[in-house]
Amino acid sequence: MTATRDQRLLIMRHGEAAPGAPDAERVLTARGEREAERMGRWLASRTDLDATRLRLVASPYVRARQTAQRIAEPLGLEVETLALITPDDAPGAVIDWLLDEADDRPLMLVSHMPLVAALTGLLVEGRAERGPGFATAAVAELTAEVRAAGCARLRRLVSPADINDQEVP
Repeated sequence: MTATRDQRLLIMRHGEAAPGAPDAERVLTARGEREAERMGRWLASRTDLDATRLRLVASPYVRARQTAQRIAEPLGLEVETLALITPDDAPGAVIDWLLDEADDRPLMLVSHMPLVAALTGLLVEGRAERGPGFATAAVAELTAEVRAAGCARLRRLVSPADINDQEVP
């Protein structure tokens, strides 16, 4: 009997953003910056994640790239951008992309509502409308043998408010 290897996928909503237009150019508020920095330090402190090998992919929208950069800094990572993970993109298209990508390292997507909820719902429940609500800078941590609809397990959904001070260096 061969053992299967679960793939780790983290789906993150960007930190709190200021209002404005156009939507793609909205920036993080000071609170959003603190939220993202807190999550970055928390991820860097985890011994169960192998975060230094994390592939970090963000929406091209400014607030998502700013959030991803604050995740990348304590981990020493580079941020990639992916055009198909903006707020109104189809979660099925993201799953098609995931299936074509190498799965030899953990992957983190930094995106927006409603996509983060719909993608999580589709991966876990097989239905986009079944996704959880995401606070700003929240991270859904999923595992799956295959990153496909209905094939993932939600290990945890963590927001900056859920992390106590002992967990963040």
